[in-house]
Parts: sequence; structure tokens; C-alpha cells
Amino acid sequence: MIKAHVVFGILLLVVACKQEKIEVKKMSQNEKEKKKEVVYQVFTRLFGNTNTTNKPWGTLEENGVGKFSDFTEKALGEIKDLGVTYIWYTGVPHHALVTDYSKYGISNDDPNVVKGRAGSPYAVKDYYDVNPDLAIDPDKRLQEFTELLGRTHKVGLKVLIDIVPNHVARKYEGKSTPVGVEPFGATDDSSVEYRRDNNFYYIPNTPFKVPVWQNGYRPLGDLEVPNFIGQFQENPAKWTGNGSRLAQPNMNDWYETVKINYGVRPDGSYDVDTLPEGFESLDFKEHYQFWADKNVPSSWVKFKDIALYWLQIGVDGLRFDMAEMVPVAFWSYMNSHIKMKNSEAFLLAEVYNPQLYRDYIFKGKMDYLYDKVEFYDSLKHIMQGHGWTDHMPKVQEGMQDIEHHMLHFLENHDEQRIASPDFAGDARIGMPAMVVSATISTSPTMIYFGQEVGEPAKENAGFGSPTRTSIFDYIGVPSHQRWVNNKKFDGGQLSENEKALRDFYKRLLNFTITSEALMGEYRDIHYFNRERTQNYDQRVLSFVRWSENEKLIVVSNFDAHQSYAFELQVPAEIIQQWHLVNDHYMLTDALSGSSRQLSVEDGLGKVVVSLDPLQSYIFKLQ
Repeated sequence: MIKAHVVFGILLLVVACKQEKIEVKKMSQNEKEKKKEVVYQVFTRLFGNTNTTNKPWGTLEENGVGKFSDFTEKALGEIKDLGVTYIWYTGVPHHALVTDYSKYGISNDDPNVVKGRAGSPYAVKDYYDVNPDLAIDPDKRLQEFTELLGRTHKVGLKVLIDIVPNHVARKYEGKSTPVGVEPFGATDDSSVEYRRDNNFYYIPNTPFKVPVWQNGYRPLGDLEVPNFIGQFQENPAKWTGNGSRLAQPNMNDWYETVKINYGVRPDGSYDVDTLPEGFESLDFKEHYQFWADKNVPSSWVKFKDIALYWLQIGVDGLRFDMAEMVPVAFWSYMNSHIKMKNSEAFLLAEVYNPQLYRDYIFKGKMDYLYDKVEFYDSLKHIMQGHGWTDHMPKVQEGMQDIEHHMLHFLENHDEQRIASPDFAGDARIGMPAMVVSATISTSPTMIYFGQEVGEPAKENAGFGSPTRTSIFDYIGVPSHQRWVNNKKFDGGQLSENEKALRDFYKRLLNFTITSEALMGEYRDIHYFNRERTQNYDQRVLSFVRWSENEKLIVVSNFDAHQSYAFELQVPAEIIQQWHLVNDHYMLTDALSGSSRQLSVEDGLGKVVVSLDPLQSYIFKLQ
């Protein structure tokens, strides 16, 4: 019997596929009217879990799990009021997990090829389905997700979910794949290592072997394991998700996943059309036309269909995991199809090689990439006390041609929590960094749920280790749970310090999404003051932002122990561009409401600044 959620999905795909022409949505507003976007990443499984047991390797019943229904209008309204425009629901597509859902027609997954009890959200098992953990009634899981989309849109938030084109779960089944569409691998010729239209790479005549577990590791720890452990079979073996060609991958490989074939031969050469010279300067419509008459590999078409399916469901954008492990030409094909369906779709990609940034933005038609390797990593060093602010203007200068496309963050599911001892040990140390991260460019800002209340991720979850909130285990998130306050979502259990931190984030983020200047010009004044201003230290950073109607001076103190007092100088070049004359002007701090005076004498601007430890000002010219 076909499940209701499968029928629902089939109907939506049929409707989408019957559209002979893909219409382009009109631009909603003039570029000058656009404001910064703020993305709130939430690990969906953990958000509404109020269970505080936190037993290592605990089961769903022992440690609890959050549901789609936990995102009530009240909860979503509080997230929006934090200053958020997009919510990224991480871990929505149906991925491999250990909990037994066989009575719902879902096959069990062997813990030998699952990370943790709850499984990795990046080992997707069925791209036309959602994680049954997240539903009150697993038989109605897709319906419950679409209801969540409705609630989210009702409060004025837009929605992102993940797609992971580089790899899928080692036991990918795609049971919910619509009629007329094949799951990955369904018609592969597994007798050969490579064929262009195979979805996977194979190791012919060789069965897969579970990694040799080392350093005392065992799947599910030392707990009693389900009776289906050790039953997984794969013959012939497939390449592993990170590219390992071993039939028995190392335990540090992505052994729970298998790599997708995009028409890249084992020697690295391409078995598919690539973009001609000059296409980096063309828009998505011309990219779409280029691919219109091309015969592309099976995997390209399947992922394109998956992306369009989720847009049809009502998702507003996608976050692409490990995009740089997939050819740029595929992204041109994929993203141009997405943009033809919805020109405003928000497309965010995980790319860590700075040498590839521009290819993935201009040729691959990505809207945004993680600004990790230079911007985030540099800020982290400063926050930890062994980096200088002098480096930040250089980083920003090197990104000026693509700064709008480089999304800023201080936490996400892969990174350590600011408050963890291995990072900064105190969430307040993130405050000046957050001001800089959110105001230095026109790019979107992202925060991770719990960051705004200083979650330190101390738990020993099982597979996941402390310092990062585990994405593999059933676990509670204590600081966040105090904000959830038994699902009142009012912060009723937060400490005074946690309340103050959240209030800081709320004031900052709400300012950023309304500021016209933050979508305008940027100029460094840090080096100008380093050379001329007494008591201006390498732990301080300053810059200016402006538009026609708004002028800002941003100054932050990264020192957790020392105050700084000095007369900050604004160069004559900036004063001239701001059309200021020799006079006195009122400045108001957007964070505290306090006032200062900007004095312009002989064309040079000066403002007396006194910065407490970890304090920032965003002075707005009145």
C-alpha cells in the first residue's frame, strides 16, 4: 500500500513536471531597497527537545527528540523577533538512523554504517521524504513538514533546507521517489568502476567491509545494540563519500556514505560538457539556455529534479553541503534551473578553498558561500587572543569583488561553540566579533541556535564529542532548553547573563536588517587610527559604512580585560564623501542609544571613544 506522504509527494512532482515552461519570478524590489539577510540555523531534531537526561549513546526514548510541531507560531515569532529573515532547518531530508521505524515501512539501518544513534543528516537515505524522528505521526511526516512550512511563512520567515549532492547514505533506497523517476543507483551497471550515467562508482567483484574500529570505538558505544547490527551487505563495494576507493574504508573516512558520480572519470577528466570561456559574466538565464540542448549525466538530472521538488513543496532556498567536491559545471546546470523556477531562491554553499570562490559564485551561480577559511578563521584567532585585528581589513580588502556573496558566521553545526573551553570559554567574547561579522559587509549573517544564549556544548553525547553540539546523537541543548522553558519559548529559565547576551543579539541583528548603510559603502579606518591615534590598540577594530541616507562608524574592542579610551579619527576623504563641513554632529549608538559628538575640524573628523572590555559601538550620524 502506498503511504499518504508518498502520494502527496508524487502529486506535487507531477504538477511541477507538467509545466512545459518554467516561469521566472519578477524581482520583488529595487536593489537599493534591499537590506541584509539573517539566517538562523537550527538543528531541527534538537530544537524542541526538553529532555535533560543526556545519556551518552542514549536512545530516542531515553534522551528525547524534538519535532516539527515544536516550532509553534510562538517559537517562530520569537526567532523572527530576534532579527532573523531566514530559518535553515538542518537535518530535514530522510537520513539513515538507528531507531526502528520498520512498522512504517522504513527499513532499518545497520549501526555499522550509521554515525551515532540518530544518524548524520548528511547521509541522506531518501530525498523525497523527511526524517521520521521529526514527526508526531511518522506516517504523516511529509504533511507535518509542509504544515511547518506554512507556520514559518505565516510569521514572515523564509525557509532553507539541505541538499547534499556529493554523497548519499551507503544504504540509499529512495522508497518515496515518485513514479517515473528512478532512485539513485537503480539502473547502474555495477560490473564496472565507472560509466558516465552510473550514479555511483564501484569496486567490481569486491564486497564492502566495515572499517576496523580503533581507539576503543564501537558502534553505539558499549550499549546493547539492535538485532539488525551486522546485517548490512554491499557487493560490489562503492567508493566512499569523501572519495576513498577502498572496499574497507578507514574509520575516519565518511564510511556511512557513498560518492555520487557527476561524469568525472576515475582519472579526474570530464566526460561531460564544460562551460565555455566568458560564461562567468553571464546570468542564470543564459546558463539555463546553454544546458537546454545538452545531454547531461543521470546524477545531474536527478539532483535537479530533487531541488525543484522541494521548491514546489514551498522551500525558499537550499544549503548545499560540500559543494566544492562537485564540478562547477553541474552547479551552473543545477542553479540555473533553480533560478528559472524562482529567481529569488537563496542558494548557499559550503566551499572552503578560497581559490575556488569566484568559480562557484560566477560560473556555478551560487548566491552565497561560507566565509570561513579567511574571515571566520581570522576572527577566531582574535577571539582566542592570539590574533591581531590588523589582519581583518586585509581579509576584507581581498574579498571586495565578492564580499556580498561571502556569508558570515561565528557558529554552525561543524564549528566549536564560542563558549566551549576549546574556543573562547566565554560567550561574551563573541560579542565584538559578532558586531564586526554582521556589519563589515553586505553579505548575509548567520547564527546557530543556542549561540544567542551562550550554549557551551559540554555534553558527551556518544558519537559526537563536546565543544560542538552533536548532530549525530539524541541529546538536549541545556542553555537553549532554558530559553525554550518547557515550550513556552520565553527565556523563562535563562540566567541574567544569558538574557543579556540574547538581548545584545536581538538589538544587533534587528539593526542590521533595517540599516540602509550596511548595504552601501565600506571603508577601513583602522590603519588610519593605528598610525595616528594614541591608545588605539591592535585589539581594537574600526571601519565606516554609509549610504546616501545613513552614515555609520563601527568600533569594537576585542580585549576581554582592558578598556581603551582615545579620540577616533575619521579621514578627510570620508568626511568629504559624507558632505560634512567643519562643525559638530550628533552620533547615536545603535546598540545602547548613548550619544557622542563628531567634531569636524580642518576636514578631519574626531570622536572621543571610551570602550569597556568587549564593548562595541555602531555610531549613526544624526
